[in-house]
Amino acid sequence: MPVYTAFRMAGETQAVWYAAVVASAWVIVRASRTRYAWRNLGEGGAADPMLRDWLILVGLLTVLGAAAGVDSPFHLALAGLAACLPTTAVCQVMTHRHLLAQRRAGRAVRQALVMGEAAALEGLVNHLARRTDHEFVVVGVCPIGDDTFNPVAPVMARLDKQAPARPSDDSVAVLAAARRLGVDLVFVASGPSMAGERLRRLSWAVHEDGWPLVVVPGLTEVAQRRVRVSSVAGLTMLHVASPVRRGAALLLKEVTDRVGAALLLVLFVPVFAAVAIAVRLDSPGAILHRQIRVGQGGRHFNLAKFRTMVANAEQLRHELAGTNEQDGLMFKIRSDPRITRVGRVLRRFSLDELPQLLNVLRGHMSLVGPRPPLPDEVAKYNEVELRRLSVKPGLTGLWQVSGRSDLSWDETVALDLRYVDNWSPAVDFGILRRTLRAVVEGNGAY
Repeated sequence: MPVYTAFRMAGETQAVWYAAVVASAWVIVRASRTRYAWRNLGEGGAADPMLRDWLILVGLLTVLGAAAGVDSPFHLALAGLAACLPTTAVCQVMTHRHLLAQRRAGRAVRQALVMGEAAALEGLVNHLARRTDHEFVVVGVCPIGDDTFNPVAPVMARLDKQAPARPSDDSVAVLAAARRLGVDLVFVASGPSMAGERLRRLSWAVHEDGWPLVVVPGLTEVAQRRVRVSSVAGLTMLHVASPVRRGAALLLKEVTDRVGAALLLVLFVPVFAAVAIAVRLDSPGAILHRQIRVGQGGRHFNLAKFRTMVANAEQLRHELAGTNEQDGLMFKIRSDPRITRVGRVLRRFSLDELPQLLNVLRGHMSLVGPRPPLPDEVAKYNEVELRRLSVKPGLTGLWQVSGRSDLSWDETVALDLRYVDNWSPAVDFGILRRTLRAVVEGNGAY
């Protein structure tokens, strides 16, 4: 439709023909790259593949046009194709939301039988059970050994700790459980008792019986793009790439931060003026509230926010220490008595955060990143939590678009570490896209 509209508005008589060729080429490109395979439909993180498909489409149409000797205005075709990209993105977002809704209702899932040593098995099963954004539901387990644990699925059989003399001793029990449950695939939580030759022989039996086999190596929160599989001397190896800390992608992030912050500051000048007047008229005190926060590498900086609390809020915090509703190092109260009337509105729509654009412009913060912590919070960090300071803090981030103050401290740290380890420009783009929805809904904003 965008291509047809572009050519029709220019008075081209072959608008329908051009649109039909583009539509056919787009379907062929997407299908050849398995974008319509059922396992890929609705899955998130598809911004990069979609852009690559679009570039292939542009190149393919250019070659077809040259080969056919079609003398069409290239700028018209490009204008139409440019509109196709966001249209496809919207379709994919809608499909992804529909898929997640189906999975929350227990549909569009695959039933799995999981086997492994008790500790690894329990960790894998509980990790899968805590989240509904994936396709697997564990319906049975086959623990190795006699160790006790608290499974969230029924124990179908127990395997010996030592490798059995006959390989069929493993496969008979596992295949019987798989048939009884009617599962879609078999999971193996890898460990010393199920590795090497024993795992290989089990895989023979599982595959010969028609079941897919998935081996979970124990890595968590590592993006797929960072993992490469190779085979060396008969050994299967996983190569895990380092998180992005330098190079062109990081330079792009720096430029985007500075340019984006400058443009947003100009765009929001009327909003800044209106909020400043409202804060001044609502309660006595400064318009802006400044706090020392900790940035990348532990460096301190002055963070600016519109004041949403009474002027002596910092002194009153010590009196309210016993009412903290957070389970970790952050201090949050759902009905904080220090917040002013205007402050509640500003927090509800995150307008109090707008002055942090100045911090982004000065290089203290990024548009996207972990929440900037207070020095007294950082003083209590352990080694794992200190990793949050490996990147610049952000105006928005996974914490802000995933529930904010409604999240536990462990969930907050897990989200920040996922961002730190797996950052890419596509991840930032996805978070920025989700930020608008999070601001409108206001979940956890208090």
